Amino acid sequence: MIAIVAPDRGGILEQVDASLFDLFVPDPNCGLAAAIDNGIRALPENILFVNWLGDDDLLIDNSLNKTCEVLKNDPDSVLVYGGCDYIDENGEFLWTNRSGTFAAFLLRFGPQLIPQPGALIRRDAYMAIGGLNTSFKWAFDLDLFIRLKRFGKLTFLNTTLAKFRWHKGSLSVGGRNGSVHEASEIRRNSLNPILRLFSPIWELPLRRIILNAGKIVTKRTTSTTKMI
Repeated sequence: MIAIVAPDRGGILEQVDASLFDLFVPDPNCGLAAAIDNGIRALPENILFVNWLGDDDLLIDNSLNKTCEVLKNDPDSVLVYGGCDYIDENGEFLWTNRSGTFAAFLLRFGPQLIPQPGALIRRDAYMAIGGLNTSFKWAFDLDLFIRLKRFGKLTFLNTTLAKFRWHKGSLSVGGRNGSVHEASEIRRNSLNPILRLFSPIWELPLRRIILNAGKIVTKRTTSTTKMI
């Protein structure tokens, strides 16, 4: 089932064919995390697995079949994720985030390498941990994954499941600085008091590395767009 969350149904129908979604959910106008959480909670009870797609996300063919199969066959798994292709605003391939099982380990100490597009979450686990923390503006997926990891198993599927469009207009790219600092706050808050005390030793350089990596990617996409 596909639910679409937006402020106005009429406005959405001017842009999206009604046959492309099953359920319209009003946006509570309290930020992106609240909109996503509202959409997930509005789904019928028979929907067992959930995730969300932004307007810059695309699923690879057969992605849902693969992730559903994992969750159906492994009741201990609360999240399944795989690789994600990064593309520019023209759809040109940039690189693939292949991540791996190590991405789950890094959640509290390193960059967030679990691609949210293409992942699939067990709904009862999502509800049990309280869903998305709507106080976060950018890195709410990181916070969710950390809490899910405490609840059950995060399973890596060694295949590409989705595509993410990297361009300056996207929230992830345009709000990069805020996102990096918010993610740092989430990681630090997930640590025990002793580790939190020492966390600036790795968090300060880690934030700089992530910000610089984002600038390199943005520069690369700009160069690709100019060439086209």
